[in-house]
Amino acid sequence: MAYADLDLLRASISDFGAVHTVGRISRVGQGVIEATGLSRVATLGDRAEILCQSGLKIGAEVLSLEKDHVKLLADGAADGLAIDDRVDLLGQTGICPDSSWIGRIIDPFGNPLDGQPLMRGPIERNIRSRPPAAAQRRRLGARLETGLAVFNTLLPLVKGQRIGLFAGSGVGKSSLLANFAKGVEADVAVIALIGERGRELREFVEKVLGPEGMARSIIIAATSDQSPLVRRRCALAAMTVAEHFRDQGKHVLFLADSITRFAEAHREVALAGGEAATLRGFPPSTSQQIMGLAERSGPGPEGAGDITAVFSVLVPGSDMEEPVADILRGTLDGHVVMDRKIAERGRFPAIDLLRSVSRSLPDAATAQENELIKQARRLLGAYDKAEMMIQAGLYAAGSDPVVDKAIKVWPALDGFIAEAETKNTQASFERLKAALAKA
Repeated sequence: MAYADLDLLRASISDFGAVHTVGRISRVGQGVIEATGLSRVATLGDRAEILCQSGLKIGAEVLSLEKDHVKLLADGAADGLAIDDRVDLLGQTGICPDSSWIGRIIDPFGNPLDGQPLMRGPIERNIRSRPPAAAQRRRLGARLETGLAVFNTLLPLVKGQRIGLFAGSGVGKSSLLANFAKGVEADVAVIALIGERGRELREFVEKVLGPEGMARSIIIAATSDQSPLVRRRCALAAMTVAEHFRDQGKHVLFLADSITRFAEAHREVALAGGEAATLRGFPPSTSQQIMGLAERSGPGPEGAGDITAVFSVLVPGSDMEEPVADILRGTLDGHVVMDRKIAERGRFPAIDLLRSVSRSLPDAATAQENELIKQARRLLGAYDKAEMMIQAGLYAAGSDPVVDKAIKVWPALDGFIAEAETKNTQASFERLKAALAKA
């Protein structure tokens, strides 16, 4: 047996302890469980396992500590729990990533969801680890090939960049994330599916992502029917897996769908723990949770790799001022806004370029490329301002030379944004230049 296999075996055996701290349920309330006998040893965030009289085991997490009892939130429904049911304290539980996880689907606890055995790695990592020290992190890296013309040119993505993908439901967000998973140059893609519909997981893996995307991907999934504890843990566990590969010197693409569901799961947990909802229904700790997760991605320290991250955000009614969108937008290195009206007229990706920004510019492009980007934005902006008059037939040709150019070039630019890249960034800029020449 190889030494690596022995290390994995030792890690698995280390999970079995001879001594367990045990408490008893003293009260079962509305979603919150109180247990005695654990107050002197439990810490906030510890995992626990409740053994019902029926033999059923239910996972739980410590929400708050009192002198004579602790409050727990169960992973599932509290049906079947009774006074004096046994509570085993498990302590802080992390996740043990391993390179063999590539191509696999797992849950937020490191268990396989695809029906095949899964070996845990030799080292357990804390799912709430801190980001690299700010003064030791490298700067953003080189421009990445993305597989999409618009992201190779007008909205460049660079190594270590963190961007937000802001979209309503049904406008192509998941398809765009899958294109990133297949097209962005990276060593490993880690995909967090937070609160997804159960029926969509297999469809996303087989149809949207496909064998090509799965070949270098790890999917961490928590479906919508699972408890807020599990859904919240999904994002944290996925980031921990990404950090594992980053620390090996690899470039990791991290995709989270969606941060809105992560924030909603945290809201449920925080409210159950007694925190007040003050931020349009969200507790104050939501900001720290979102920003803390985002800060763990990005460029690594010297000697490590990078985590290039795309965080999707659900924005009902395109409300970019709602709390989750507002918090994340101010934290990231760029944001991409998808518009339902663009999707309804059949253009994919349905990106509203004028509302989207990549903060890797102008450094990510040459002077000539920046000039092309500036010209394209100026013409698209001119068309957008005059669109109502143009569509109504009220605009008279010759009234504004810039608008005249914008009308000529708009079909070509709109088609360019929808193009899939087949060669490289240089070829994309050549096609952008050709589209602008139509003016």
